[in-house]
Amino acid sequence: DDVILKPHPAERDLLKSRVILFPSEPKEYGTQKELIQNIRLFIHKYLSVSESFERIASYYVLFSWVHDDFNELPYLRGLGDYGTGKSRMLQVVGSICYRPIFATGATTISPIFRILNDFKGTLVLDEADFRFSDTASEIIKILNQGFMKGMSVLRSESNNKKNFDVKAYSVFGPKLIATRHLYKDTAWESRKITEDMNMNAPRKDVPFNIPDIFWDEALDLRNQLLLFRFHSKGKNTLKSELENRGIEPRLNQISIPLMSIVDDQEVIEEIQHYIEVYNEKIKTDRTLNRNYQILDAICELLDDGYMIPTIKQVAEVFNKD
Repeated sequence: DDVILKPHPAERDLLKSRVILFPSEPKEYGTQKELIQNIRLFIHKYLSVSESFERIASYYVLFSWVHDDFNELPYLRGLGDYGTGKSRMLQVVGSICYRPIFATGATTISPIFRILNDFKGTLVLDEADFRFSDTASEIIKILNQGFMKGMSVLRSESNNKKNFDVKAYSVFGPKLIATRHLYKDTAWESRKITEDMNMNAPRKDVPFNIPDIFWDEALDLRNQLLLFRFHSKGKNTLKSELENRGIEPRLNQISIPLMSIVDDQEVIEEIQHYIEVYNEKIKTDRTLNRNYQILDAICELLDDGYMIPTIKQVAEVFNKD
């Protein structure tokens, strides 16, 4: 149809330096259940996380290879202090996701949205260093936009005529994030499935150092997952019957696509339980917000018979509480 497909040159630094990882050939994997088992064994061998997160991460890897069948998706986040295994989580899970793009907190913002637009892969980002940098707001924009298909980042690009053209960059795709802190941006916080790495004691069978064979094992899995993509791409549909009207709409939005590819009812129930617990946390956090406390003071005055409470009365109730 007059379309010419051209591969990226193998000499590109992004490929030679393993910034982006590809499969090398499709490889048989058996059934989806066997593939999930292989993924989970690989994660378990090199990473110490909770059993629940290990299962969810295994399906997230599988989801990343067919994520473009859906219009929304969740992110996977490791939360913890130094030395809790966040970087290991990014390395292990990220190495077998779809076209993993390894970035670090020291990376400037400019190449990230260009790479995402060009390769449409999984962003693997150690974001802790962004917290107090000038790029913090820019990376949050990418993370806020990138969970929904069709939401682009706009940039001004210089052209040969010494003028500027506006270009739209697609940043949609799976993302693995490691942070040391929760963020005040609730929109960004609501798009993640989070593992608290502080709660996990390192298992004795997990090596401190990654051996060379790790990369061969990861490539073998990527090859199996490539064939899974060939078999499954375009055949995944959203299972709207999994929606839960008792939780936040945003949490339904990010969890239903992931659960739609899961063929294990026990795993679906685990994800649903996680989302319900997180939903309660969001509601609790809201009640601690100053705006909600002011609203609570107004409601208390209305209940006490004050038809139109004054600002002074509201302030007095607020301060008393």
